[in-house]
Amino acid sequence: MNKVMTREEFEKLVEEEFPHAIPERFRGKIQNVAFLIEEEVLTKDLLGFYHGIPATARGDGYGIGATLPDTITLYQKTIEEYATYSNLAVAQVVRDTIWHEVAHHFGYDEHQVRTKEAKRRSKK
Repeated sequence: MNKVMTREEFEKLVEEEFPHAIPERFRGKIQNVAFLIEEEVLTKDLLGFYHGIPATARGDGYGIGATLPDTITLYQKTIEEYATYSNLAVAQVVRDTIWHEVAHHFGYDEHQVRTKEAKRRSKK
């Protein structure tokens, strides 16, 4: 059973899991993205959410002038509940959620992300 974490503990876990979630060769390609932590979300089945312009859709004019960062939001309470329900470590769910949302940043749609996730799981 996973213990409920403080926000600070969860933020530290996200920071620690990021390098395990994203292969090094892709980390430098993540540009203008802010990671946010929210306690919970209105819908119980959302672990994370990417909001922004995917890297594949950014044209030559992207970043000229004031450009707000894209955001990847991780929903702490939902992640903790999912980990407990699924009998997984919170760290694993955080890692998988980061990977999922960063895949959206790289332009993959939900179907493509889920297909790639299935391939990742079969290799473990």
